[in-house]
Amino acid sequence: MNLFTAPETLPFGVAVALIVAVALLEGLGMLVALSPSNAIDELLPQAMPESGLDRVLGWLHLGRVPALVLLLLFLLGYALFGYALQKVALNLAGGFLPAWVAGLLAVPPGLATVRGLGSLVAHIVPRDETSAVSEQSLVGRAGVVSAGAARRGLAAQARVRDAFGRMHYLMVEPDLDDDVFEEGAQILIVRKLGPFYRCIANPHPHLI
Repeated sequence: MNLFTAPETLPFGVAVALIVAVALLEGLGMLVALSPSNAIDELLPQAMPESGLDRVLGWLHLGRVPALVLLLLFLLGYALFGYALQKVALNLAGGFLPAWVAGLLAVPPGLATVRGLGSLVAHIVPRDETSAVSEQSLVGRAGVVSAGAARRGLAAQARVRDAFGRMHYLMVEPDLDDDVFEEGAQILIVRKLGPFYRCIANPHPHLI
């Protein structure tokens, strides 16, 4: 148990404790018909379009996956990598890395876990519909390609605001075969086909 009780692994023990605490809070919230996950999503500030923060939030799937789920994914990746890193350091060097060094080194793997598993979770966890926003209601809304280049057969991520001002991150393809929309292109959602939305160039860019 030295690995789990050593002071050098304290940040990762705290991460595991937070996972347990969040799970308990969510369970208690279900008993009293309150959802901490929904409350956190409502409290999060809206990033301005085209801002660096907006790009980061889209990369981390915030808006497609509940914030509490993303937090749990980060804590899980952070703790697992941190413990593994300290175990390797102990085997190779005979001692643990300082807690602050290991803690910093574990942050990128934690974010990578959010990025990698967040996309999978987005297809499993039901999306928040508290504002009665349906998938079809996003047809006709303007948006911006936020990650990748959209071409027929190769979807890219786009951000679109619904009628309530909430940001949604969609996977879009051009509706016309020859169109290609690079990152930053302004688009208009025209229909939904299977898991993807089809889009055209926004004829009225001032709608963004």
